[in-house]
Amino acid sequence: MTEGNFVDYTKVHLESGRGGKGSTHLHREKYIEKGGPDGGDGGRGGHIILRGNKNLWTLYHFKYKRHFKAAQGGNGAKQRRSGEDGEDIYIDLPLGTVVKDTETGKIVHEVLEDGDEFIICEGGMGGRGNWHFKSSTRQTPRYAQPGIDGQALEVTFELKILADVGLVGFPNAGKSTLLSVLTAAKPKIANYEFTTLKPNLGIVEYRDFQTFVIADIPGIIEGAAEGKGIGHRFLRHIERNSTLLFMIPADADDLAAEYQILLNELRKYNPEMLDKERFVAITKSDMLDDQMIGEMKELLDEQGAFNGAPYMFISSISQMNLQPLKDQLWSMLNT
Repeated sequence: MTEGNFVDYTKVHLESGRGGKGSTHLHREKYIEKGGPDGGDGGRGGHIILRGNKNLWTLYHFKYKRHFKAAQGGNGAKQRRSGEDGEDIYIDLPLGTVVKDTETGKIVHEVLEDGDEFIICEGGMGGRGNWHFKSSTRQTPRYAQPGIDGQALEVTFELKILADVGLVGFPNAGKSTLLSVLTAAKPKIANYEFTTLKPNLGIVEYRDFQTFVIADIPGIIEGAAEGKGIGHRFLRHIERNSTLLFMIPADADDLAAEYQILLNELRKYNPEMLDKERFVAITKSDMLDDQMIGEMKELLDEQGAFNGAPYMFISSISQMNLQPLKDQLWSMLNT
């Protein structure tokens, strides 16, 4: 899937079907002059139903279709026959999609399970046929109820990626390179900021054929929590990751300060994100020799640089410590 095909935000118009009309038919049969009312009920209008689909990873299928209208219910008929219900419309969504009322911003539903179904717009009820209105004083009612209108709703779909590990770091911290080495994913990689504009997912193969999912997400910048740059588009994707892997390049001016900036942006966006497990990978460590790594470790431990979060020096290019990194992440995901 190319970067251009990844769509994680879209607005759509939904409209359920109108209920069918009740019938005003009067029974007619040979030798029965006044058979009385026998008009059937109208059918229910079609529902709009949201459904979770684990095989979808993007909202791309809404790029060219953003209006959905369900069918109207059938009209009632003679001999008290009810009209057919309008055909329901099923809208498949990737797991992790949040559905909001566009006008109010209120969350209507969250899609978390495969096959999960939710009626977001109920079809209008069908009108009752004239036989319902027969009484001792009204033997031949010549009226029936019309169907009830369906519901119309403008909704916003926001995809929050469901991954086990989310990569957090400034632009050009080496996130895409790590993902390409650990998984079969092929993200765009270059030596300039914001190479990654859309999230990339990869499956990490672990021991004994076990796997976990890792997400490379657009790099964070100061002010992301206020929406600066591509801030909110980035931050909402790490809300559902169970473990956060902070990536800080070894050539950064101040490793501890960079970590604190990243942490502060998460705190401002959603304080609950600080409750997630955190691990720090110091990337591009192939530039360092053993003596420099030893000195940096001593300084980081003395400073308490990462607030007690464990850390590791790694290199995606030389594959330094990549297996220990996978061991550490697997342990954090399964404890």
